[in-house]
Amino acid sequence: MKKILLLNGPNINRLGKREKEFYGTFTLEDIENDVGALVQKHGYELDCFQSNHEGELIDCLHKADGVYKGIIFNPAAYTHTSIALHDAIQSISTPVIEVHISNVHQREAFRHVSMTAPACHGQIVGLGALGYQLAAQAFITD
Repeated sequence: MKKILLLNGPNINRLGKREKEFYGTFTLEDIENDVGALVQKHGYELDCFQSNHEGELIDCLHKADGVYKGIIFNPAAYTHTSIALHDAIQSISTPVIEVHISNVHQREAFRHVSMTAPACHGQIVGLGALGYQLAAQAFITD
């Protein structure tokens, strides 16, 4: 099983256009291409999915169980609100690493709490697009 899933939540499709002071100028396509190139060098495949809809993310997590070595997941704003995503992550055996582009702990207080992180294998915050590559590297070398 040499596959990794890159999963992104709401508004990540707007990268490069929104709040550049927090998220930079790179796009979701840039992230997908960079992570894809990294995992391919190590003989892995990368599947990518982004949705602005919580239920679609839950369905994707359920379908991913047992199919991937790991899931790189940026739940975006759902991080701070979604018990349903927490439960979906907890219900699967495939490990999930939560990634955030900005340092959520330097932002508004409501962003300091992650509902999803306790169900995840690990969390990477504040390293920009590099965080996704580090998560991929963790699965590759694990």
